[in-house]
Amino acid sequence: MSIDCGSAGTQAVLAWADGSAHVMSFDGNPALHTTSSIPANGQAAGQPAASIPRPRHPLEDATAGDAGDDALEVAASPLRRVAAEAERVVGQPVRDVRVVVPAGWGPRRRTWMRQVAHRAGLPQPRLVEAPVAVAEYLLTTGVRMPVGAFLVVCDVGAGAEVTVLRRGPAGFEVLATLADATAGGTAVDHALADALIAASMGQGQGASRASVADSVRVAKEALVSHPAVTVPLPDRPPVVANSAMLDEAARPVAWRVAQLTQETVAAAELTVGDVAGIYCVGGSAQLPHLAAAIAELTGTAPVVVPEPGLVAAQGAANAGAVGTVTVERVEVPVPPVHRAAAIAVPGFASLALIWQCLLTAERRETLNVYYSVSLNWGELTMAAATALLACLAAGTVLGSLIAARSPTPGTRTEGGRVSVGILAAVSLGAAIAGLYAVMSSQYLGMPVGPHLRWALWPIAPVSVMAVAMAVIAARQWRAPHGGWSALLAAPTGSIVAATLGMGLIQYSLTADRWPQRILWIDLAGRVGGLLLGIAVVMAVVTPLVFRLILAAPLGVIAAAIVSERAAGMLGVIYAIAVAVWWATRLWSRILRPAPTTPTTPSTGLAQAGMSPGGGE
Repeated sequence: MSIDCGSAGTQAVLAWADGSAHVMSFDGNPALHTTSSIPANGQAAGQPAASIPRPRHPLEDATAGDAGDDALEVAASPLRRVAAEAERVVGQPVRDVRVVVPAGWGPRRRTWMRQVAHRAGLPQPRLVEAPVAVAEYLLTTGVRMPVGAFLVVCDVGAGAEVTVLRRGPAGFEVLATLADATAGGTAVDHALADALIAASMGQGQGASRASVADSVRVAKEALVSHPAVTVPLPDRPPVVANSAMLDEAARPVAWRVAQLTQETVAAAELTVGDVAGIYCVGGSAQLPHLAAAIAELTGTAPVVVPEPGLVAAQGAANAGAVGTVTVERVEVPVPPVHRAAAIAVPGFASLALIWQCLLTAERRETLNVYYSVSLNWGELTMAAATALLACLAAGTVLGSLIAARSPTPGTRTEGGRVSVGILAAVSLGAAIAGLYAVMSSQYLGMPVGPHLRWALWPIAPVSVMAVAMAVIAARQWRAPHGGWSALLAAPTGSIVAATLGMGLIQYSLTADRWPQRILWIDLAGRVGGLLLGIAVVMAVVTPLVFRLILAAPLGVIAAAIVSERAAGMLGVIYAIAVAVWWATRLWSRILRPAPTTPTTPSTGLAQAGMSPGGGE
């Protein structure tokens, strides 16, 4: 048995192992209306101090003392009635009980609901979050939601709770949830009651909201399908309520729910384009303007699920059922063959740079006694940086390839496998950079300290950016367009230009300067500086126009400062440019992607005096 104990009513569903289900009815109605207050400490129920929390909205101070006992008794009363009806239908007490709770409830409120179930005589219930129950119900109705898909559930009852979920291999997980108790049926009831009371003021003393609450609720439900209804009022003639009054009362609530939907998607660090669908459920999901407001503000038309008030109870009955749905995998794109270039280019570039760096190092000796070595520190730095880039490209491609070839969904999708690949690549790249430093120091007979500083410190920012990207990938909230291998493919054009540039600079610094070759040697160094400056621009700037604008001045500056002392600085500058490249990918593609432009609100909403900043 699953029970959805809402603020205004309680729904319950009985489900059997063969898949059949029975929606329980109470006095011919599918919902058992919930009492919201009882007399306490001798006071009248209409007094504010005597109000008892509604089952899904316990007050902070209603967990202890007389108020807590009264609240438990009020909340347990409908559950006790449900348990009795279930035992009558089944013929014996039901032992498997699921109770639907809001996704935003913490441990204290969940414990309170278990106490309510115990007071009602029910066995220890399994608590199922309302949006998870809705998602489970959607799966049983044939809605396609592969592993890794995102969906938004707008639960509009007495209040509103909007939740973003992601389907994982083991079930649904809540990414973000926001609630507003004033954006639901209660607010509409109050506005409609005020309108009816104002319409009856000329026929005697005005009534109170509490005295017309039941009439307003019935009128609201009838106005969804009828243009006008007659509403009886206590101690006065009836008043006619029409659809225009309901529209006026529901419009601010609909707009607020739409805003809440947009805010929840943003809180989940997603865009509306990442979401597979928006689904509206709850007793007030069929309010006028609700679907239209969500569509206009988010740019995506929501789906109002049939029988929205019963969806959570029906889904909770099937939550965790084995064999009810087929798990679909997200199709992970297989990295194309040309992605191997992103591994090979920086790999061979690193080997070429370290080979030239070691073979062209100049030893200065006196009387066969070695005392100094002239080494291009910039070339050592670039060899370490390109080695790290090759490892990162390999880790990303292999992670994507393993995810694409995995025969089962497993517990780790492409983002998780890529995350492991990136972390392993950072470790391997740092190890290779350290190996270069130790090897060069031993080969040249120099202290290892300076070599480690030039090999490891410049690549530290790249490593930090890569680790941050691994954390984002592990969360698996958003797969970039084209897959992770496309997003993190090394900038091969920039690497080729930088490698050629540094190679020419090192040639100009170490070549034999014969008189007839001095001009060509110097020219090679200037061209190398020009190429290195262009490579920095290619790594940092993406738009072609800006590349053309910045490449010339930066290339000329780099060419002008080429010297033995400036070579190290040029190598560090390129390592920083690579770190900036990673940072821009992290920011523009993952953390702050271009948002989906929502549709501008219609004239009808604007005429109603509402704006994105407005609400009630």
